[in-house]
Amino acid sequence: MRVLIADKVEDFVRARLEQGGFEVVWERTVHGDTLREALSLHDPQVVLVRSTKVQVEHFTAGESLELVVRAGAGVNTIDLVSASEHGVRVCNCPGMNAAAVAELTLGLILSLDRNIPDNVADLRAGVWNKARYAKATGLRGRTLGVVGLGNIGAQVAALGQAFGMDVICWTYPPEDDTPERMGIPRYDTPEEVAANCDVLTAHLALNDATRGFISRAVLEALPDGAFVINTSRAKIVDEEALLELLDSKGLRAGLDLFSGEPAAKTGTIDDPLAKHPNVYGTHHIGASTAQAQLAVGEEACRVIEVFEAEGVAVNCVNPAE
Repeated sequence: MRVLIADKVEDFVRARLEQGGFEVVWERTVHGDTLREALSLHDPQVVLVRSTKVQVEHFTAGESLELVVRAGAGVNTIDLVSASEHGVRVCNCPGMNAAAVAELTLGLILSLDRNIPDNVADLRAGVWNKARYAKATGLRGRTLGVVGLGNIGAQVAALGQAFGMDVICWTYPPEDDTPERMGIPRYDTPEEVAANCDVLTAHLALNDATRGFISRAVLEALPDGAFVINTSRAKIVDEEALLELLDSKGLRAGLDLFSGEPAAKTGTIDDPLAKHPNVYGTHHIGASTAQAQLAVGEEACRVIEVFEAEGVAVNCVNPAE
């Protein structure tokens, strides 16, 4: 079976697949037309991607394509409808980077409470300003509202509890008993969660139902000065409303994602949220730890190996015709 790795992954992924008898072609920088050309040229049965988009023209070009594996959890970069129409299974690696994203989420919350980035910036500039920075509130006893209590949200909630925070949530589906098992009160709407928390963090997959889910109404329900954290997808949050409410309600935000972020690993960014003084931003690095990449790579290999050996699409996210 031929595998096209169409992205940058850990070196061991290629070695493990080749040792398992797979023919591996590694094209680290293909996208758009170059991905289509690579599919036509190599005609793989499996494509492995991280952030590379796989769209309708790619499914048309890959005549032998049977499986697309996303080395990560979110699959919003893959056209699932086209995949199903072409009989291609799409599988992901859920939960493998959950700890990394949860850790960054808590890091952003702590940074907002203790103004850590500004502390560092002032010290590097030779400024000593203890009078400003010795005014943190602290996390113990404050309320953390978690919207989405899946793999990542549950770990964020557990970390919040470890810091002595009171955790509340909204999650779906209703029959999911995670809140009850973790002792976390469940609210009927995200607006209710927002109205009763000091820190709001969203952990949802991006799809048509969740786009803009942290809406203006949710953000307006927050107490003045509350923290908003987003380490999921930029479009989960109504960014226009957030930008306005950073000023009118004094909200503060910790964001790992921006709609205006570059697609490349390096470049420039001109995004009003990233520039706002009430925002601490990071460079879309939620899943970027060595531990997470190792776990994701191993799971991606397992998905491909099981598919070849048993014909079973592990973690399949689309119905294939």
